[in-house]
Amino acid sequence: MYTNQEDVRHNLKMFFLDGVSFMPSMALISITAVIPSFLNQLGATTFQIALAASMSFLCVLLSQPLFGFIASRSALMHKTFSKILFLQRFTFLIFILLIPIFAEANTTLVHLFLGFWAVFNLFVGSYAIFFTPLVIRLLPPDKRGGFRGIGQAIGSFIGVGMSALIPVILYRFAFPYNYMVIYALGVVFLFINAGTFFLLRENKDAEPTVPMRLLEYIKGMPGAVKESSTFRAMIYTCSFLSIANALLTYYTLFALRVFYATETHIALLTGLAILSTAITQIIFGYVADKYGPRITALICAIFVTAAGITALSAGSLNILFVAWVFANIANAGFFVTATLILGVVSPPSEMPLYVGVFNTITATLSTLIVLVLPPILEGLGFVPLFSIVLACGVISLMFNVLVLRRRMRIGEV
Repeated sequence: MYTNQEDVRHNLKMFFLDGVSFMPSMALISITAVIPSFLNQLGATTFQIALAASMSFLCVLLSQPLFGFIASRSALMHKTFSKILFLQRFTFLIFILLIPIFAEANTTLVHLFLGFWAVFNLFVGSYAIFFTPLVIRLLPPDKRGGFRGIGQAIGSFIGVGMSALIPVILYRFAFPYNYMVIYALGVVFLFINAGTFFLLRENKDAEPTVPMRLLEYIKGMPGAVKESSTFRAMIYTCSFLSIANALLTYYTLFALRVFYATETHIALLTGLAILSTAITQIIFGYVADKYGPRITALICAIFVTAAGITALSAGSLNILFVAWVFANIANAGFFVTATLILGVVSPPSEMPLYVGVFNTITATLSTLIVLVLPPILEGLGFVPLFSIVLACGVISLMFNVLVLRRRMRIGEV
């Protein structure tokens, strides 16, 4: 599958550049910090901000079967994936160019953003479907975490620099043109990122995926859950981590609504998120390579639990920052963990199907929680939010230790 060492080295460089180029864009087009601030200044409601936060999960749920079908029939997955990414980033560029036209119409701009953000996130449904099989196919097991983690960490440090520019841009340019500049910088990094996947090298002798029609793909999803007890254990363990990560946007809303966070605080939140992500990706990558991804899932659950406890006791913005760092460590670790566990529990020829099932389940649960919360937060405040975070951490921890550990140790299917 990856016997050509020259190709392995080349692909390692491309995955390294993937992290370097992707992470700065996440600082500039951040659904957990920059976007909530943008929508809040436009006068968006709590539900509209929650809707934006849930878009990635809701749209992944809708588009997952389509991209699973495309991936299962793709001869060269890296080129197909690259083209999808270029199309996704071009659609968001169109929104950026429309900002000056609707700069004086806040309500219209909110609706316009939500529409384009929905289109953008429909393409997010392709990411895990293509990315996970590419990592598993093109990199040996002992090289899937560490070197990629270094690339993501370097990209994260660049992202810290980008986050330092955010308050400068916000103060120097009039609203909403300041966000236009921030988003445009993010899209530049995203276009570079799309190009790295086009340059990957796939071995034509690699085990092909099972081609499936769209209806076959959808019908095959329940069977994947029934067939593998290890996969079910992975779903139980990681779904609660995914739900906790989906609530990150509300931390920023809490800072804005309760502690009246300023643009400088938003930039600090972004910087802390990127910095904690950078450190996490290096450490988690090597831990996953040496001890296996179940251990990193366990560590993620511990940090989610710590985030919930700290946020529940947050009497100041500084304490909330600590909870924010804990939550972002868990979030960054989850993306390392989920990809690698899926690589372990999925049959190579059916990986797009298994990835699609996992993402569909986590997207459904995360969307429901995110969209149900706004009226609760309006009526009861933010205590229920952080109680859910705490519960997710504890439940994931219990499933990991009591179920997933045994399943992965004995290799049950």
